[in-house]
Amino acid sequence: MAVTIHGITLSALKGSAMIPVILSGGSGTRLWPLSREAYPKQFLALAGDDTMLQATWRRVEAIASRPPIVVANEEHRFMVAEQLREAGCKPTSIVLEPVGRNTAPAIAVAALAAMRDGADPLLLVLPSDHVIPDGEAFRSAVEQARRAADAGRLVTFGIVPTGPETGYGYIRAAAGEGVRAVERFVEKPTAALAQEYVASGDYFWNSGMFLFRAGAYLAELERHCPAMLAACRNALAMARRDDDFVRLDRHSFTQCPADSIDYAVMEKTADAAVLPIAVGWNDVGSWSALWQVAQQDGDGNAHHGDVIARDCRNTLAWGNGRLVALLGLKDVVVVDTTDAVLVAHKDHVQDVKSIVTALKAQGRPEPVSHRKVYRPWGSYDSIDTGERFQVKRITVKPGAKLSLQMHHHRAEHWIVVRGTGRITRGDETVILSENQSTYIPLGVTHRLENPGRVPLELIEVQSGSYLGEDDIVRFEDAYGRG
Repeated sequence: MAVTIHGITLSALKGSAMIPVILSGGSGTRLWPLSREAYPKQFLALAGDDTMLQATWRRVEAIASRPPIVVANEEHRFMVAEQLREAGCKPTSIVLEPVGRNTAPAIAVAALAAMRDGADPLLLVLPSDHVIPDGEAFRSAVEQARRAADAGRLVTFGIVPTGPETGYGYIRAAAGEGVRAVERFVEKPTAALAQEYVASGDYFWNSGMFLFRAGAYLAELERHCPAMLAACRNALAMARRDDDFVRLDRHSFTQCPADSIDYAVMEKTADAAVLPIAVGWNDVGSWSALWQVAQQDGDGNAHHGDVIARDCRNTLAWGNGRLVALLGLKDVVVVDTTDAVLVAHKDHVQDVKSIVTALKAQGRPEPVSHRKVYRPWGSYDSIDTGERFQVKRITVKPGAKLSLQMHHHRAEHWIVVRGTGRITRGDETVILSENQSTYIPLGVTHRLENPGRVPLELIEVQSGSYLGEDDIVRFEDAYGRG
């Protein structure tokens, strides 16, 4: 027997194949200055050795039928691919959003992609920036929810609240045990309402995690927001595919209405269900939330990096190479990065976003990128800058190469400090090893490659009238950049 959903013919359902859908489009501004637009919190190792993206995959790897479909910002594509490669994961696909349109469209394109081969798998939808310490209990909960999802219910996972939290939305569940009907979704409440919700035992935190059949979600989206589904279908149909990436069509996706899955589908569908779970979940949405999940000493202090504290209680200090010293502080957060320092009372860390907004209004770079910038070939760290000069430390991964390029406004000196570099300079190619250097005159075509098996590290000294990153004319590039 075959059925047709949204123009896709499906054979009779066999088993319950399940594909994780990992959403990696957030910017994590409330964890500034560590999290920034160009390197947001899902790519950081905040609660262990793995980054949050890597931990998300490892948490469900054992119960996934196939590797994940990842939906990510186009600017983050190489970080997603590299971090998953390091975690031993080759994704089913990495779908790239040219612009952010919230979670409902992101999940829609993942569902459409999952059904392209005629299947209708279960989709386990997971934000990439949550902490779940009890992975075994979470996997057990997913298995418990599968029967309801198989039957066409759109299951969300409600978190058993540990207190009257005002920073989360709530879900009111029908009476019963296990998976049960959703009675209503509630916005972030006042403190008094949150107290009532927790006392009632009927309300659970809205985790933003879901399990449902791809076809069931698309059917509800078509019923309640057909324009969104049409735009997503067009964006995927006209997508460009290269290497591991599916690049959604910019024009079509830009036309897509922006909305969350809660507003677009879950609050409107008659098929919404919730499974309450207690797994230690935390969305790490602020520095105080990170303090809660971090390892603390006997005085409630959680410290990362080179930190020394005396007579302090309930502090969070995050060092980044330099010594951070705390004395006589209580309920304070200190975050040190190479180009910014945050000092805040824990009661005010939810307002960090206002600092980011003010910095953006001033046109400053600190909300967007760190001093150290990651590229598909490696990274560079701007260690000094001044009038008409800039000094960078450049690291090129083994086997990687920069684009063939030239600059109109600057010349460059390169000094190799580790490894071996192959340098193209105009019509000549030279090999440089440690302590050797070369000069790239203004206007000369050049390329840097690492032919070795260890990282290539060099110091680059730029000099000229303009030193911006947009003074690059690329002639050849292995990473599809213009």
